[in-house]
Amino acid sequence: MGETLKLLVAVFLKFFFLLAPFAVVTAFLSLTRSYSEHARRRTAIRTTVAIMIICLCLSLTGKYLFALFGITLDAFRIGAGALLFLSGLQMVMGSGKEERVEGPEQDVAVVPLAIPITVGPATTGALLIMGAEFDTMPARLTASAALFLAILVVGAVFYLGTRIEKLLGPRGIAILTKLTGLFLTSLAAQMIFTGIQNFLVVKPG
Repeated sequence: MGETLKLLVAVFLKFFFLLAPFAVVTAFLSLTRSYSEHARRRTAIRTTVAIMIICLCLSLTGKYLFALFGITLDAFRIGAGALLFLSGLQMVMGSGKEERVEGPEQDVAVVPLAIPITVGPATTGALLIMGAEFDTMPARLTASAALFLAILVVGAVFYLGTRIEKLLGPRGIAILTKLTGLFLTSLAAQMIFTGIQNFLVVKPG
């Protein structure tokens, strides 16, 4: 039970920061600026559902995709880690994910909000790695539950986006975004170092 809880918390925190809710909420608010409050909340729910479907599909297919294309897990760790490092560096340096939509109200729930703003290349890579790392059913169920909880938190940030914006203000959101970016660069470095270390280890036989 202790190991299961530890895995649940570890995966939840990892994907909470990977999904970067305080960074993407800026894009969400910008893209839905002309929406009514009801339409904005409806979009938040639809975006959350889309993110959930995309993430679960990616996490469940990672192992099979690696086998299909002949890519080792450690090689993908290095590649995904590099992308994640660049993504985190953009947040730290102040280059956010904000986008704007001009003209009449458009459906932005799936594209671009769910993908690629929330589930970008770096998050996709991490999800595929998670799918390949956890090869037992209990571990997969625990990791999937943690991912589900992290997505719900992101959905709650979207749903309460207007209140969060009023509470924290642009400066508060910017500070949280930079802290998220700092965590992501550290996580990326760990992924790269793990991949390189495993490559250098001489396997017996």
